[in-house]
Amino acid sequence: MASEMWDTYRSAIAEYPALVGNDLFAAAAAVRLKARSPLAARLRPETLDDVVGQRHLLGPTGTLRQLVKADRLSSAILWGPPGTGKTTLARLIAAASAKAFEQLSAVSATVKDVREVIRQAEERLGAHGQGTILFLDEVHRFNKAQQDALLPAVESGVLTLIGATTENPFFEVNPPLRSRSTLFRLEMLSEDDLGELVRRGLKAERATASDEAVAYLAGRAAGDGRQALTTLEVAVALAGADASSQPDNDDTAPVRVELFHAESATDLKALRYGRDEHYDVISAFIKSIRGSDPDAGVYWLARMLEAGEDARFIARRLVILASEDVGMADPMSLLIADAAARAVEFVGLPEAQLTLSQAVIHLATAPKSNSATLAIAEARADVQELSAGEVPVHLRDSHYKGAKSLGHGEGYVYPHNHEDAVVDQQYLPDEALQRRYYRPTNRGYEARYREQP
Repeated sequence: MASEMWDTYRSAIAEYPALVGNDLFAAAAAVRLKARSPLAARLRPETLDDVVGQRHLLGPTGTLRQLVKADRLSSAILWGPPGTGKTTLARLIAAASAKAFEQLSAVSATVKDVREVIRQAEERLGAHGQGTILFLDEVHRFNKAQQDALLPAVESGVLTLIGATTENPFFEVNPPLRSRSTLFRLEMLSEDDLGELVRRGLKAERATASDEAVAYLAGRAAGDGRQALTTLEVAVALAGADASSQPDNDDTAPVRVELFHAESATDLKALRYGRDEHYDVISAFIKSIRGSDPDAGVYWLARMLEAGEDARFIARRLVILASEDVGMADPMSLLIADAAARAVEFVGLPEAQLTLSQAVIHLATAPKSNSATLAIAEARADVQELSAGEVPVHLRDSHYKGAKSLGHGEGYVYPHNHEDAVVDQQYLPDEALQRRYYRPTNRGYEARYREQP
């Protein structure tokens, strides 16, 4: 009997590795979870009104809502991050339609499976006049031949395809199939949406939670509703096991999830990161890089990422810093910062943390110059304070008909006709003729400009 009990514990722990620990409460929590269906499955919406998020598609005037309501939806591709409701929407569309519903996963389905679904759809249409919706999850996993097998049935209307993908369909779905499908872009759930989902989950679990715990679970889910509910389920199980161990435990009282239960469910420590910390940490981050301390720069980067700071915000700050504090001392820094920003958009976290780290280290170790910052600041001040000077005649546009009769371009010296492509001629208006905005330092790449006359 004891052997069977420990086998159950080991099996439960294997299924819920986040609960691995040195105490029996983790094992007890895992057993609680294994005894019932996942919370995300129990909370699957039954109507479009139950769906959290995606208001641009499902709001009162949302395109998808209108098409589903009228049962006029043709083939569609649902594109969005994990946990945003693609499978749920497909099921709701099928439930609201008079069509039959078939489902395949592109991970395991073959061309033979596709052809069998098409055959059944043709029989259903011929015998009963009923159409068929095929929901194809992970449609980007289908190769060209598999996608081509779908095309005739989609084109003829035998099948209404609803494909779900986390990848850009413009890269991963064949153009003929994509052109016959309406593309719906699903967005990551906001923290407000995730908070609502967590509260629904608590109600379903007959549990309560502190505001801190709810905010933590919503913030840690990274826009993924399924992850938020899965983590909540673990947190509730931990809180329940914790309550059961108390000597004065009241079995009728609702389980209460505290912040430390939520932290334990993710095996992470919650960082306090309010509005003040947001500005203080980003300030420390920028000043550390400006001060050429790569270790501090990487530390503050890690601090922000752990706290759930928007990686796009971090990347934007690096692009600004590359010009503001490094500038012409190392012009490559701007390209590296821009590449990091693109990687955040193209690759996303967690992988993009590597690119951000590389950019931080490069910017911190690069020679520094704020000459570009000072130059534009002084130039703009002069533009505001000095009278607007006339463009020198020899610099004016002379390409249009009649320009030469006005003297435009007369006296202009073409630099490429001279050695080193440098000529001494007036480029500033008379009002700013004696002004100097760019003052190169003697650091890094910029030092070469000091040598020029």
